[in-house]
Amino acid sequence: MRHWIERWDSGTRWLFWVVQAGIFVASGTTALLLGYDFRIPQEQLLALAGAVAIWAAAKIAAFRFVNLSFGWWRYVSARDLTRITLGTLGGAVLGGLILAPLSPPGFPKAAYLLDFMMSLLGSAGVRLAVRLIWEASVAKGRGEVLKPTLIYGAGTAGIALLREIRNSGRLPYDVRGFVDDNAEKKGRNILGVRVFGGGEQIQALVTTQLIETILIAIPSATGSDMAKIVELCQSAGVGFKTIPGLDETAQNPNVATQIREVAIEDILGREPVHLEQEHIRERVEGEAVMVTGAAGSIGSELCRQLARFNPAVLVAFDFAETAVFHLEREMRRIAPTVRFQPEIGNIQNAARLDEVMQRFSPSAVFHAAAYKHVPLMEDHVCEAVENNVLGTHNVAAAAIRHRVANFVLISSDKAVRPVSIMGATKRAAELVALTLNAEGKTKFVCVRFGNVLGSNGSVLPIFKEQIAAGGPVTVTHPEIERYFMTISEAAQLALQAFSMGNGGEVFVLEMGKPVKILDLARKMISLSGHIPDRDIPIVFTGVRPGEKMYEELSLLNEGTVPTRHKKIRIFAGAGLPGAIEFHLDALRDASARRDTRALTMLLAELAPDFLPGQGRLDRETLTAYQ
Repeated sequence: MRHWIERWDSGTRWLFWVVQAGIFVASGTTALLLGYDFRIPQEQLLALAGAVAIWAAAKIAAFRFVNLSFGWWRYVSARDLTRITLGTLGGAVLGGLILAPLSPPGFPKAAYLLDFMMSLLGSAGVRLAVRLIWEASVAKGRGEVLKPTLIYGAGTAGIALLREIRNSGRLPYDVRGFVDDNAEKKGRNILGVRVFGGGEQIQALVTTQLIETILIAIPSATGSDMAKIVELCQSAGVGFKTIPGLDETAQNPNVATQIREVAIEDILGREPVHLEQEHIRERVEGEAVMVTGAAGSIGSELCRQLARFNPAVLVAFDFAETAVFHLEREMRRIAPTVRFQPEIGNIQNAARLDEVMQRFSPSAVFHAAAYKHVPLMEDHVCEAVENNVLGTHNVAAAAIRHRVANFVLISSDKAVRPVSIMGATKRAAELVALTLNAEGKTKFVCVRFGNVLGSNGSVLPIFKEQIAAGGPVTVTHPEIERYFMTISEAAQLALQAFSMGNGGEVFVLEMGKPVKILDLARKMISLSGHIPDRDIPIVFTGVRPGEKMYEELSLLNEGTVPTRHKKIRIFAGAGLPGAIEFHLDALRDASARRDTRALTMLLAELAPDFLPGQGRLDRETLTAYQ
């Protein structure tokens, strides 16, 4: 039966019309028989047969008009029933208008109403019957592998999830009820499934309903909401999964196909950043846009986000050939209508930058290319300066020469009173951008944010790898903490700053409260199904060279400027006094001599708030230092 229904829905469209026309003919015939009390005059048989044909043709035309000529009957919904009603009513009215002047004497007026009612009941009934047969065959086809399941969230997403589970033969869930923290929903029946109550009921329901899995279907849940739900599930000893957040479900409404494990990003996530879409579109649509470091975590996400606004060409500039290759394949798949132009090159090669910018004349450059690993850069001072400072100047100077309208520098919270070479070079890069803002017509803005969850080489993939290996999970210090944001948030902040910037600003997203790395490790171990310190040990390895105990988002001498976006702050700061080339020439000369001591001193001159070797200081000492 299930195979027959799949064939019916997928390919045998002519059968749809045969059944539907049969319903209309049977409805019209029955209506006339009832109207004539089953005593139809012999001389009117031909005329009445014509009337039935006119009724059927009118209703078929009306069904096509309301787009009921296609559609899978096994997925019939309330919206479809509304359209069936409208189509049947429209067909009945159209048929009546045609028949009124043509009908024979004594034609029963009640036949019009009877035909409408039976056509409606027949058309809706056959679809509902197909759906019920389909759901029964799906349930039977799953066998005994179904997991007794609760859906946490009886809202739109939860109901859609229930429907998709029922309509799919591949999802191994037997939904036995809803859980929802809205007290008004308790006791309600949704699609035949009861809402048992709030999350506090999970422990009892696991026992009474033999629940094995809880599907969390609350796309709007904040990080704290998710943390609470996960804690309830873990306390009850039951497995749990979730569906993506609002931004992902908006792109793919089929929520059941996106069921996945709960990730640490779900628990640490905050309210989504709401972009001013039109302001961004005004600056991107139909324009050439360039991203340096395009194959990296932030750069690749910037490419994905920018593609939504239909640039004339999206230039992806990066030195990593293999990563660019994979990015190009992805962009061809997710944004086939956008002209995506990969360009291999190094930001330390000024001639190559000129070549690319001259060819494409970008109106905006997002500069994400940088060395970012703190301990590694402590041992590679020359490379950090050459890439993060001199390379940034190469890109910025090329942008001025080629009349780029907007330049966005992707910076870091490690640029604030840095204690590491990496942080000092990022602060110097900020100063380069702020200084060049006064030269030429290019508007330079900087975007400063904290650690990006899941970015290449960040703590998240390292912890995942250590947990998968059975531990230990390594944390440098029990008190060390960081601000965190998702890759998507970071890219969105850069786009928002791009749309708001007038030049010379440093943009910072409202980061919320910092998170202890130790707490992050414990949560990740718990999410993997293990118990911290028992199944997976945590080992403290000591603060690494250049690492700060606490990160900051602004300098003491930076003044806050209000913005029209509640999640974004602007810090206004000055650039470098005097000619910037003097400082850059000194850096080039010291780097050419491989004089790391001189480079460190020059960075301290560029950024007087550079505190080399002071990463272990506590907050009070850092605050009083300056």
